[in-house]
Amino acid sequence: MDSAGKEREAVQLMAEAEKRVKGSHSFLRGLFGGNTRVEEACEMYTRAANMFKIAKNWSAAGNAFCQAAKLHMQLQSKHDSATSFVDAGNAYKKADPQEAINCLNAAIDIYTDMGCFTIAAKHHITIAEIYEAELVDIEKAIAHYEQAADYYKGEESNRQCLLKVAAYAAQLEQYQKAIEIYEQVGTNTMDNPLLKYSAKEYFFKAALCHFIVDELNAKLALEKYEEMFPAFTDSRECKLLKKLLEAHEEQNSEAYTEAVKEFDSISRLDQWLTTMLLRIKKTIQGEGDGDLK
Repeated sequence: MDSAGKEREAVQLMAEAEKRVKGSHSFLRGLFGGNTRVEEACEMYTRAANMFKIAKNWSAAGNAFCQAAKLHMQLQSKHDSATSFVDAGNAYKKADPQEAINCLNAAIDIYTDMGCFTIAAKHHITIAEIYEAELVDIEKAIAHYEQAADYYKGEESNRQCLLKVAAYAAQLEQYQKAIEIYEQVGTNTMDNPLLKYSAKEYFFKAALCHFIVDELNAKLALEKYEEMFPAFTDSRECKLLKKLLEAHEEQNSEAYTEAVKEFDSISRLDQWLTTMLLRIKKTIQGEGDGDLK
C-alpha cells in the first residue's frame, strides 16, 4: 500500500477509535466492558500513528500517539502512557518542536511519579537538544540539562550534562556558574584513573572564565589548580595560561596572539575556546574587536 493509502487507512482507524471511546462512556457499556472498548481504541490509535509515520505525516502521528497515551492513563497503565507520550514526542520532533516538548514533559511527569529518574533524565536531555537546535532557547536548554544532571547524580551522564550547562553558562557570561561546575567536575575526575586526563581541560576552562572576569582571580585560580592537581603544571593548557597572563599583564596583544597560535597549531581551538580567548583579548588596551590571527 502506498503512503496515501496508509494515510487513508490511518484516518479510518482514528474515526473507529473515537467511536469506541464514545461508546465506552454510555451507561450500559460502562457496566459491561467499557474498558475493553478503551483498550481497543488504544490499539487503534497506536496502529494509526504507525501508519501516519509510514506516510511521513508526523503531526498526525504525534496526535494519534497522544490520544493513545491519554487512554492508557485512563486505564491506569502509566508505563504504556509514558511510552506513547515519548513516541508522540519523537514524531512531533520532525514537525512541531514545541508540541514535541509538551509530550516529552508529559512522559517525564509520569516517569518521575513512578520513580524512574534515569529515564526521565534521558528525556530532559532530548528536550534540551530541541531547545538548542530547533528553538534556539539556550536558557531553557540549560534548565533541562541541569535537571537531567540532577537525576543522573553519581552516573557518567551527570558529568556530560553538567559540562553542557557550564559551556552555555560561560557563553551567556554567567562565569561564576561555569567556574563552579568546571571546578567541581575537574575535582571529581582528577582522582579517577580513567578520567584524570580530562581534568586539565576542565581546570583550563575554569581559569579562562576567571580570566575574563579578573586577571588576579585567574592567577590565584591557576595556583590553586596546580596545587590540587600537580599534573596540570606540565600540561600545554597550563603553559598557555601562564603565557596569556604574562601577555595580558604587559598589555601585549601580539604576544597574546602568538601564544594562542602556537597552541592552536598542535591542539585545534574549538568555537567555545575561541570565543573565550577573544573575550580576554578584547580586555587588552587598544584591542577593540580584535581577532586571534
